[in-house]
Amino acid sequence: MTTPTALGTGEARTRLHELTVIDVRAPGEYAGGHLPGALNVPLDQIPRALPDIRHAADRGDILVVCASGARSENACRILAENGIETATLSGGTGAWAADGHDLHRPQGAGGATWGMERQVRFTAGTVVLLGLLLGLLVHPAFQLLSAGIAAGLVFSALTNTCGMAALLAKLPHNRPRAADLDAALAELRNR
Repeated sequence: MTTPTALGTGEARTRLHELTVIDVRAPGEYAGGHLPGALNVPLDQIPRALPDIRHAADRGDILVVCASGARSENACRILAENGIETATLSGGTGAWAADGHDLHRPQGAGGATWGMERQVRFTAGTVVLLGLLLGLLVHPAFQLLSAGIAAGLVFSALTNTCGMAALLAKLPHNRPRAADLDAALAELRNR
């Protein structure tokens, strides 16, 4: 297994017309702005999408994108384990937007869901504060809740994984509608 190729935003922009771009973020994040022409296949749906991604990869290069690059690297690793070579966008959509490139926002998307990193920070902070507050007002043992979140954050940083993000991804606003995912997979088959 090889390390996925990383494309800078400039190179990705010049090659955008020849790449199949797969955005592995949650649907709400995708709706908040994505690379033009990107198809939304959330990271946890990659196994289901393997045949369709393989089909598209047989016809051209695949660029996998997320918010900052961590999820796309994980997706590239899964794809490489299944014999599909891909590239990832260095810095993700954050770097793309920071370099002044346009993000596509679908009409009728409404208020976009917070990015997964922001959802994790909010949830972790809320649980830590709740644990501390309950520890002061109810019983000191509730402080273990805060300690558990702290330990989880350290583990997350050391392993470059995030269990809390995996749990939050299962919330309804972070789940793809079946019709949207089916449309993305059909588009991959038609490449």
